[in-house]
Amino acid sequence: MDVTAMTSAAATPWWAAPSALSRGEHRVDASVSLPGSKSLTNRILVLSALASEPSTVRRPLRARDTDLMAGALRSLGVSITPDEATPAWRVVPAPLRGPAEVDCGLAGTVMRFVPPVAALADGPVRFDGDTRARERPMDQTVSALRSLGVNVDAGAGAGADSLTLPFTVHGNGAIRGGVVDLDASASSQFVSALLLVGARFDDGVDVRHHGKPMPSLPHVEMTVAELRRRGVEVDDAELNRWAVRPGEIAPLDVDVEPDLSNAAPFVAAALVTGGRVRVQGWPESTDQAGDELRHILAAMGAEVVRDGPDLVVSGTDTIAGVSLDLHDVGELTPVVAALCALAGGTSALTGIAHLRGHETDRLAAVAAEINALGGAVTELDDGLRIEPRALHPGRWHTYADHRMAHAGAVLGLAVAGIEIEDVETTAKTFPGFDSAWRRLLQ
Repeated sequence: MDVTAMTSAAATPWWAAPSALSRGEHRVDASVSLPGSKSLTNRILVLSALASEPSTVRRPLRARDTDLMAGALRSLGVSITPDEATPAWRVVPAPLRGPAEVDCGLAGTVMRFVPPVAALADGPVRFDGDTRARERPMDQTVSALRSLGVNVDAGAGAGADSLTLPFTVHGNGAIRGGVVDLDASASSQFVSALLLVGARFDDGVDVRHHGKPMPSLPHVEMTVAELRRRGVEVDDAELNRWAVRPGEIAPLDVDVEPDLSNAAPFVAAALVTGGRVRVQGWPESTDQAGDELRHILAAMGAEVVRDGPDLVVSGTDTIAGVSLDLHDVGELTPVVAALCALAGGTSALTGIAHLRGHETDRLAAVAAEINALGGAVTELDDGLRIEPRALHPGRWHTYADHRMAHAGAVLGLAVAGIEIEDVETTAKTFPGFDSAWRRLLQ
């Protein structure tokens, strides 16, 4: 594909990525406080909106993706009131209603989690989003709802078997539920979307995945854990099958964990500079996919230890090439690929063909941008082969993808003169990332 077509047409400001090499002492030594988890915040918002009584969501992520989720639920009649002093969101459920318009932006959780919620509303709910959102896979969402008897008017897809945004869900206030067969090999969000709402279906929901191995399984495990915390019965004993019993969703006042995937560029900085980064409040036990960073960085040569409630990552002046299956943690791929481009040996990152349908085609984008700096990245059927090369200054395109901006920032530490397109795209999940990144080098 021609990845240059994915760049924005409008003139975009370029951000000079800070370089550790420009400092007298180039080893970072920093402590980082992360914003709340996007994945948890949006799941918690949906469950709180469907609960039997009000809930308080403490320390939620306030970023584009979560603001879009809150806006979507508000458009359906749910009250979500911020308390900036805490910070927290007070979520008060209400009868769901249409007509409504939902702006999905580029948030996969909004475009996939909210349509089943809208099916419980009384009235039509139209969904649309950013230009790239209209290219992301949505066929399983539409086909699943139709199999449950929901009327969905879909927009024109990319092909006869492809359904994408925009579309309209015509809710009638109730769904009978039952068995749903789908292929979630493009995104685990198709499964999570139905599980989050299934307890509100008259007969519950029995979701069965058929197809290639489903990516990002930890995110489904996160969904199941959040349901059980609210008293919802979920049977996941059988592989690729999840049955949710009908019943009330209990309210829950909850603290949102730090977003561990957003830790990726910061802990990578320790490895790149041979320095040390402390991440405050790293959970001892979590369902977040980003927790796998502990093992990935250790395999690449870092020393990773817990120090009380924190995780401390120290570089050892070497970055080892690796062969990793990132199927379950694909969101970490851009930053890991950046580290591989700086490693001492060849790396292979596999199991991530599904990344071609994310915010951008992440495999094509990573390969194009690293190669443009003098790297040697080859696309595989299901991943990337990365051979280390001496990199040179240049411009790094983000394709409106926050993870691509993170990867460019990591490379900028080791290669002076890298300019990043539209670093503000990181506000999708980490407002103020550029300021936090600069503080890393102070």
